[in-house]
Amino acid sequence: MIERYTLPEMGELWTEAYKLKTWLQVEIAVCEAQAELGYIPAEAVEEIKAKANFDPKRVLEIEAEVRHDVIAFLTNVNEYVGDAGRYIHLGLTSSDVLDTALALQLVASLDVMLGQLEALIQAIRYQAQQHRDTVMIGRSHGIHAEPITFGFKLAGWLAEVLRNRDRLVRLRDDIAVGKISGAVGTYANIDPQVEALACQKLGLKPDTASTQVVSRDLHADFMQTLALLTASIERFSVEIRNLQRTDVLEVEEFFAKGQKGSSAMPHKRNPIRSERLTGIARLIRGYAVAAIENVALWHERDISHSSVERVVFPDGCTLTHFMLVEITELVKNLQVYPENMKRNMNLYGGVVFSQRVLLTLVEKGMSREEAYATVQSCAHTAWNKADGSFHDLIAQDPRVTEHLSPEEIEECFNPQHHLRHLDHVYQRLGI
Repeated sequence: MIERYTLPEMGELWTEAYKLKTWLQVEIAVCEAQAELGYIPAEAVEEIKAKANFDPKRVLEIEAEVRHDVIAFLTNVNEYVGDAGRYIHLGLTSSDVLDTALALQLVASLDVMLGQLEALIQAIRYQAQQHRDTVMIGRSHGIHAEPITFGFKLAGWLAEVLRNRDRLVRLRDDIAVGKISGAVGTYANIDPQVEALACQKLGLKPDTASTQVVSRDLHADFMQTLALLTASIERFSVEIRNLQRTDVLEVEEFFAKGQKGSSAMPHKRNPIRSERLTGIARLIRGYAVAAIENVALWHERDISHSSVERVVFPDGCTLTHFMLVEITELVKNLQVYPENMKRNMNLYGGVVFSQRVLLTLVEKGMSREEAYATVQSCAHTAWNKADGSFHDLIAQDPRVTEHLSPEEIEECFNPQHHLRHLDHVYQRLGI
């Protein structure tokens, strides 16, 4: 199910072949740096670059015997390179390759995510523009509060997604860290200049003070940032699910021709994409916890983080990208029902305008306590009757009519009063 929706660019980044490709990139970058600094012959590097290759199946065959993935990889590469292969991995430890190559995969994954995030930003911005004036009820605690517009609700989504974009841009810079510093990070058998040159060639920066590995706080930050992004997607999805409830039905996921919602009930049109996104967000949060657990390694390094990262990074990146694709399509094709929004806002004869009536009565000289008691009494009477009308009760209450004219009462029920300052929000977001 997941692979069908995931764009191939992200899927390819986490294949075994792509991983080994990044390992080879790191090894060659180190060889080039070594040659530039005069540590190995330049002609050997040219031969390595011309001949170096690998076969993922062959690497697995060798690994089954030697029980070490990097040694298996190097053995296979040397089968292609021959004698010049003795200059590959000179002075390095396995984690020099693994962590530096992982940074390349994470940076590439963020580039794909950022591209899809731009599509989501445009989808939300478009819908916010389209529904700038589509009046609906705002809710707090799940209860009707005061009028807003659907565009205003989407403006909140847009602001949140823009913050997530800023986080991913920052993260891309933070995670672009490599290390070519040897067995415990002391550069005992490698010149720090080699690290600097190799990282520069790879578009990375050297870790400030690595051990045998790049410290895992960086990687925990990566997964926490994905967890926060997907939590935002979950928030949007939960909102859509709530607004699609039968007794609300203000928006609805697009329901394709021929689609079926239930094996038993033909009438069903379920918010399945929103529900799916809600569930996947829980996985990403779990991966973030696992990544935090990886920070506390023994001494200069143990291997407890490795098994975790073989799952959380491929799955986390692929699932996050999948969620971005899904929410973008969901927003683009969202069915919006303004008439239902208007109907829901006016339930019980406009009780949602209670604060406006309260404040107007206070402005006209009634004490706040008396005004509150008067308005609350009318509102609760309307709320507790199937056909109750707050508007009619207010218009007929002598405590109100003593202070307000019919025109002033009508103005209290004008939703535009609640929307008059929304332009400030739209302007901040360029909507």
